Amino acid sequence: MNTPTQLVPAPQLGADTGLLVLHPEDNVGTALGVIPADSRVSFGGGDLLAQDEIPTGHKVALRSIEADEPVRKYGQIIGFAGRAIREGEHVHVHNVAYREFDRAGDFGTALRKTDFVPESERATFQGYRRMNGSVGTRNYVGILTSVNCSATAAKLIASRIENSGVLDGYPNVDGVVALTHSSGCGTGGEGNYGFEVLQRTLQGYANHPNFAAILVLGLGCEVNQIAGLTAGWSLSPDKSVSSMTIQAQGGTRATVAEGVRRIEELLPELDKARRTSVPASELILAMECGGSDAFSGITANPALGAAADILIRHGGSAVFGETTEIYGAEHLLTSRAESQLTADKLNERIRWWEQHVAVDGSSINNNPSPGNKAGGLTTILEKSLGAVAKGGTTNLADVVEYAEPITARGLVFMDTPGYDPVNATGLVAGGAQVLAFTTGRGSAFGCKPTPSIKLATNTALYERMQDDIDVNCGAVADGQLTIEEMGQQIFDLVLRVASGEETKSEQLGYGDNEFVPWQLSTVL
Repeated sequence: MNTPTQLVPAPQLGADTGLLVLHPEDNVGTALGVIPADSRVSFGGGDLLAQDEIPTGHKVALRSIEADEPVRKYGQIIGFAGRAIREGEHVHVHNVAYREFDRAGDFGTALRKTDFVPESERATFQGYRRMNGSVGTRNYVGILTSVNCSATAAKLIASRIENSGVLDGYPNVDGVVALTHSSGCGTGGEGNYGFEVLQRTLQGYANHPNFAAILVLGLGCEVNQIAGLTAGWSLSPDKSVSSMTIQAQGGTRATVAEGVRRIEELLPELDKARRTSVPASELILAMECGGSDAFSGITANPALGAAADILIRHGGSAVFGETTEIYGAEHLLTSRAESQLTADKLNERIRWWEQHVAVDGSSINNNPSPGNKAGGLTTILEKSLGAVAKGGTTNLADVVEYAEPITARGLVFMDTPGYDPVNATGLVAGGAQVLAFTTGRGSAFGCKPTPSIKLATNTALYERMQDDIDVNCGAVADGQLTIEEMGQQIFDLVLRVASGEETKSEQLGYGDNEFVPWQLSTVL
């Protein structure tokens, strides 16, 4: 099987044809702009008469498609004709049906040799080398909450320090982040899978190299006791860790005052941290797409995949998740799995999700949002084929569960939901120090302590939301850059951001409210 990244024919992108055909086997094309009804539009293989108005990014039938016949884009099945579709007709939710079909990918059939850059020639960035060998791209203080009941006190501590002006005297400390959530009590405890996921997520953040110090704050009587939460933690020796509870401190006012005192006492030492030159192989790049449109799988996602390929060639790692948004395209990953075990782990997570959504009578095809559909995405199969392009072309090195540490070098897949903040929280807990986030509709997002780079799939979005978007991948569709050139630009930006350059989301202050661990426990 080919990947979507390999299927986009660069010479056609941006050509004045009005219609983009991604693969010779496709029976639909993508409108590069609004195509009026009753107008003729050309494409690489000829021209056709548009039967309807075709919005930008939406699909038009290149030939007649019989009822129940597969609808193909990227050379892959994205659905089945719900009725006979005429040549030139708008192809979307009104005439395309989602249906399961056999798409099993043979393990290892698309494996390729990675052309690694010699170590002496590998790229570098300026990062914070911690005593345990890990490397941070930021130097934050984190306040981890064991339970929702301590959320307000944690926010008060962080805001009091942030707004006091005291940090102005410590330029090498990026700030104080309160990581609050809605769980920690009213659930099963030890032995409960959801409870274990929460603890694993909190541990991942505590261990994250972008945090120089951690304050763990609880209420005191919660199920998620601090003693149990922190037992077995093995953090970097230079990371300051302290804990307290509101009940033991004698209430909220006393807790906030003590929290402020403890953190301010640490600032002189934390400010001594300095960036040094480290190899790009120390980076774990998280990749995410949200607010996707039809151009996501044509411009930004393949370009991000190209950047991931470059990072992996330099010895680094790239990780992506959103299992519900690779559904229908998982065979493109299993065919690139480095081992049968890795392929089996991915297929196992796919089966788990099928059972998980069936419990409440739902369907994975419910995933495309109204915004996705307005942007031209019809089924989860189509969305997934675009989303999996973030994985580039290198082999799949590992599959990990939610918030598990990312230890493999190369391309890694993490099992996460498609909901953006839950997905990003898992990737950051796994150790990602930079996140790249593609969007076609205009997502606004940050994920402290990890900087978030925003990539627009189309030029119109970039021009409309320049305060939020770092990179215009619409330049690919406009014919200004190839996917490979765009990927190199993204890789270069990743290194600059890892070295301290602020992203747009950081400038706007995003990232304090997007810590959302996956809630899998039954609330009792």
